[in-house]
Amino acid sequence: MKTALITGITGQDGSYLAEFLLEKGYRVVGMVRRTSLENFGRIKHIQDDIEIVTGDLLDQLSLIDIIKEYKPNEVYNLAAQSFVPTSWTQPVLTGEFTALGVTRMLEAIRLVDPSIRFYQASSSEMFGKVRETPQKETTPFYPRSPYGVAKVYGHYITVNYRESYGIFACSGICFNHESPRRGLEFVTRKVSYGVARIKHGLQKELRLGNLDAKRDWGYTGDYVRAMWLMLQQDTPDDYVIATGETHSVRELVELAFSHVGLDYRDYVVVDPKYFRAAEVDLLVGDSTKARQKLGWQPTVKFEDLVRMMVEADMELVASQKDAPLTPMIR
Repeated sequence: MKTALITGITGQDGSYLAEFLLEKGYRVVGMVRRTSLENFGRIKHIQDDIEIVTGDLLDQLSLIDIIKEYKPNEVYNLAAQSFVPTSWTQPVLTGEFTALGVTRMLEAIRLVDPSIRFYQASSSEMFGKVRETPQKETTPFYPRSPYGVAKVYGHYITVNYRESYGIFACSGICFNHESPRRGLEFVTRKVSYGVARIKHGLQKELRLGNLDAKRDWGYTGDYVRAMWLMLQQDTPDDYVIATGETHSVRELVELAFSHVGLDYRDYVVVDPKYFRAAEVDLLVGDSTKARQKLGWQPTVKFEDLVRMMVEADMELVASQKDAPLTPMIR
């Protein structure tokens, strides 16, 4: 039985990847940071089937100890400070987690067992102010946020350890991937949850930023399959994972509201405070390499993804409305 270590297992991607690997017969070990409140909501349904270990990308020794104790065959580094707007208010912390955290994990692998296969979650935000459309593996990076800059470092240090030490290290340059488990701060989930609350009469408006920004949105369940496929190849490499379609935030909003019979123009307010300091206007990926070499392709269309998220949040909000009020714990 193979053992996989997943950092960021409590996040959207980590939860889907853990499910996928369990189905493949893996022993799954999830690394989490020590906090006073547990955040296991996304993995609650599989918590009895996985092993949780405390560690931190800021603490080199904790990573070395985990690698020594659990002896993973594969490491999937999904943990990061991953919310772009926060990277402007916490740029140093973003760099520590999202950039140097990658180096610490790679060092742990190099020192303990260089035969471990390593996956690094790179991001389409590295392309930023795009130099060509669509973006592929050879497209130059031009990041437009501290998050994007940190991801570029994480990407290149992965390449460096592959070429310098012979580690089987891959970077997946994943374009936006969403699901009902996406955090509420991300625009796709902010929209689907806001639509549900408006439809249920709990909210009167939805405040958003740039409606003309365009993204390549796919389904997370498809993308974690690509992560696994990268580590099953004979040689390590980097791959763009994307649908090849681009849609504006306005299209996302229009589709989400229309699904519940509403006109978005009656509810959406453009608020300048949600605009980025440096905007990324257009992202669309060319995943030809992944399709040809990995045999990967997306299965969920944009329209179906939006409907999936709206329907999930309609159910969630309905359950929240019906739930009895509980006293505050003091």
